[in-house]
Amino acid sequence: MEAKANGASKNVGRVMEGPTNPMVTPLLTDLYQFTMAYAYWKAGKHNERAVFDLYFRKNPFGGEFTVFAGLEECIKLIANFKLTEEEISFICKSLPGSCEEGFFNYLREIDCSDVEVYAISEGTVVFPKVPLLRVEGPVAVVQLLETPVLNLVNFASLVATNASRHRLVAGKSKMLLEFGLRRAQGPDGAIGASKYCYIGGFDATSNVAAGRLFGIPLRGTHSHAFVSSFMSPDEILERSLCSSDGSSTCEDFVNLVQSWLSRIQWSKSLIGTFGETNQSELAAFMSYALAFPSNFLALVDTYDVMRSGVPNFCAVALALSDLGYKAVGIRLDSGDLAYLSSEARKIFHTIEKEFGVPGFGKTSITASNDLNEETLDALNKQGHEMDCFGIGTYLVTCYAQAALGCVFKLVEINNQPRIKLSEDLSKVSIPCKKRCYRLYGKEGYSLVDIMIGENEPCPKVGERILCRHPFNESKRAYVVPQHVEELLKCYWPGKSDKVREELPALKDIRDHCIKQLEQMRPDHIRRLNPTPYKVLQAKNLFKIFLFLVKRCRSYKNIYL
Repeated sequence: MEAKANGASKNVGRVMEGPTNPMVTPLLTDLYQFTMAYAYWKAGKHNERAVFDLYFRKNPFGGEFTVFAGLEECIKLIANFKLTEEEISFICKSLPGSCEEGFFNYLREIDCSDVEVYAISEGTVVFPKVPLLRVEGPVAVVQLLETPVLNLVNFASLVATNASRHRLVAGKSKMLLEFGLRRAQGPDGAIGASKYCYIGGFDATSNVAAGRLFGIPLRGTHSHAFVSSFMSPDEILERSLCSSDGSSTCEDFVNLVQSWLSRIQWSKSLIGTFGETNQSELAAFMSYALAFPSNFLALVDTYDVMRSGVPNFCAVALALSDLGYKAVGIRLDSGDLAYLSSEARKIFHTIEKEFGVPGFGKTSITASNDLNEETLDALNKQGHEMDCFGIGTYLVTCYAQAALGCVFKLVEINNQPRIKLSEDLSKVSIPCKKRCYRLYGKEGYSLVDIMIGENEPCPKVGERILCRHPFNESKRAYVVPQHVEELLKCYWPGKSDKVREELPALKDIRDHCIKQLEQMRPDHIRRLNPTPYKVLQAKNLFKIFLFLVKRCRSYKNIYL
């Protein structure tokens, strides 16, 4: 699907790809969006200029931060927003028969050429109430964007946040692999999870389709089925292996491995540690090493990790070393991961010392087996020797929380501020078209996010600014920022002459996310009892907020 060239004049002629998932069309919406569009049209209000904010009310997973994701897919949807004749025909059949034909002619004409989208950069750490997107345009058109945009942002931001939380617990030095394809909620859930886990700080995925679509690094070796499919080394027919530099050939790699296994079993430091290892497992390891001598990583828990899997791996790895190859490592998929990894590491160090194989003690150890944020934290406390974690089910399904809960609220129409009130304070919206800024302190950490009215003066470095609590008149603070960052940027200018921000590459979004987390004060992003981050209003915006509250409802019903 190709986009119409309906942006600013400087963008005319440019074409943007459609959403990754072809099911993301104008029909990916709730029926009431079309019933409201008809009612707007019938009342002659459909072209009134409206402003909507997309935001969320509470951080997920019991934390105090969220990672914004899904913006690129939203812009692709908006760039390609156009109803086909078949879609209009279906809408006609789905709406009451009393709807006039003129409305369907109107639907044939609409696109997003008169829509403007301002958004926080994808991968940014964000907080409740701050608009992630501000969408301006004809009210009926923007209303039709509500459901698909929410769909594209909610899951993406939830998964990216979940991934970043795993990254924070694991630490910077560990490699994180996303292994969730087989447990994800369908193909779209799997593809999206791979993309947004990468944004959140994961290093690679097992998902081949995601690797092709997004350029995410791929990782994967073999399963227990491969190991258990072998019966004995006699099954290995092709036994020769060239050295890594091509200068020589080992004619019987199997014999070389078996000689190394014997040396390990009878070595001075390891004698009595191992008995007879499982020969079918050894055959599988040798076969895999012959196929991938430069990428040999063995799953060692099919039978017995310490009595069979680890010594069999070491024998194959040492044989590869004789030929100039370096084995990648082992994977543990069951058992006491902290204990097994520590014991395996001891053996690797012993072999390095006894047989003089440089770097063998640092052989990589990967763990999988239904890992999650809590498991990683527990492993850290126990002490472990893992270098890499493969995480699937709990990561991609966001098992700890089903949804983020983003909302899309009208905040202005025809230059008049609008508000949504509720007995539940968390559901009260902040009116007006707003600009949003992040204020930083002298240590480089962000202090507060502040929302200001469109015509209010922006915060300046070194100048004191009064910040008001969104819902409590008695809470206020003065901030003197050392650095000021404007959060909302124009990603879709419509017919305006505003400069359009380019959508960054996925790797750049990931790097931005990691940098953002580094700029947060540690107590805001810690796993247990994090300090809430402050989101405040400037004084003029707060005055408008109070005025609308008092006009629409009794003051005492809002402030408890």
